[in-house]
Amino acid sequence: MSHRQAALEITARYCGRELEQYGQCVAAKPESWQRDCHHLKMSIAQCTSAHPIIRQIRQACSEPFKAFEECLRQNEAAMGNCAEHVRRFLQCAEQVQPTHRPSTLEAHPLPAS
Repeated sequence: MSHRQAALEITARYCGRELEQYGQCVAAKPESWQRDCHHLKMSIAQCTSAHPIIRQIRQACSEPFKAFEECLRQNEAAMGNCAEHVRRFLQCAEQVQPTHRPSTLEAHPLPAS
């Protein structure tokens, strides 16, 4: 399984209900979803912040994630316009490795040159 799938799986597994409610809210309120669904977005954020790998992804990929959110704001009617932003964010998320296992650098310190 790729890291991207893992990241999305983790979000969906632990925060699926929140994601679903947010998605339904956004779909139901195309005009006012930012205002009306904000509390649901917050609940996803709260949920994901409880899980270290998701925290890591959000830190490591905050730039593409912000760009994606900005795109959503500007294209409320046409979320499809943000596919490229989503792709960039997911590409970034794919690079994020869970830190709970020691990285190879820590396990095998390189001799100081």
